[in-house]
Amino acid sequence: MNLFDYKRPSSIADAVAAGAEPGAAYLAGGTNLLDLMKVGARKPDVLVDISRLPGLGEIETLQDGSVRIGALVRNSDLARNTAFAKAYPAVAEALLSGASAQLRNAATVGGNLMQQTRCLYFYDQQSRCNRRQPGAGCDAIGGETSKHAVLGWTNQCIATHPSDFCVALAALEAGVELEGPDGPRSVSVEEFYALPTEDAPGGADIRPGELVTAVTLPAGAARFAGHARYIKLRDRTSYAFAIVSAAAMADISDGVVQEIRIAIGGVAARPWRARSAEAALKGKAPSPELIGSAAEAALADASPSGDNAYKIELAKRLVHRAIEQALAGTPQTIPALPGSVFSAQAAGR
Repeated sequence: MNLFDYKRPSSIADAVAAGAEPGAAYLAGGTNLLDLMKVGARKPDVLVDISRLPGLGEIETLQDGSVRIGALVRNSDLARNTAFAKAYPAVAEALLSGASAQLRNAATVGGNLMQQTRCLYFYDQQSRCNRRQPGAGCDAIGGETSKHAVLGWTNQCIATHPSDFCVALAALEAGVELEGPDGPRSVSVEEFYALPTEDAPGGADIRPGELVTAVTLPAGAARFAGHARYIKLRDRTSYAFAIVSAAAMADISDGVVQEIRIAIGGVAARPWRARSAEAALKGKAPSPELIGSAAEAALADASPSGDNAYKIELAKRLVHRAIEQALAGTPQTIPALPGSVFSAQAAGR
């Protein structure tokens, strides 16, 4: 690990000033950053410790009905907050399906958004990686690609975004609040992650010195609480990143889908909002055939980036299952195996 300086600012303004210095990196829970530093994928000159900044550790319901989640709220604290889990059960299920209990106790909401891809070529210093070194090339292409992208990829980058939390956030049209040298700004979770282009590898759209200060859920997002699920398929049920995941949330009245939100994880450089699948179901009484058509529509634009064509069929089936389980109703309690396809928790409200 390289030598680095350490700073612990006492205000957001001081943190942004320190974070704007060349070679600076923000440190909160450190569950991803420290791993990156150990393998040499990140080599900051200055660590700016924001873990004790005031005003970033609260979960607030605002006057307009929206919810603001401070960037330093721990993943486990958010998922286990009774009122939050009741209003946004798929978000809680997504959080509890990620990592291990020990890591969830340390990891923060803001850090979850900022975590890097788990592409092996990004971590391997002997491999070319456009994300780690723009213009270097991508050794993942033609390499071990079984878990790489099937949507939105280019020859610049075929890596996927690893977050579970962000998949549920994308479905709910959540926002990200940032503070930087040029002042505050807000973007949607979808806009926060740029897809690869022919000239750039994509990734988090964050400007030099900017600090994630909060995640916001819009007013009315809790209307999906009665029909919301998150499902994650992974190599093992604990402590593994998604091969494919899906969040589905519906507002149903008189047997008709008034509105539905569907997002897919593990398939692209950002959580993938499946709007064509939503359109196939909205305003209709769901049937097995209709759900199947929606799942097909969700992956209509998918193409393998290597030896991963199986992920397309896998994603269709997982989207199908997520829709079915969401329409059946949110469980009364979070399943014993949150997000797992092996959960035996019966649905019902």
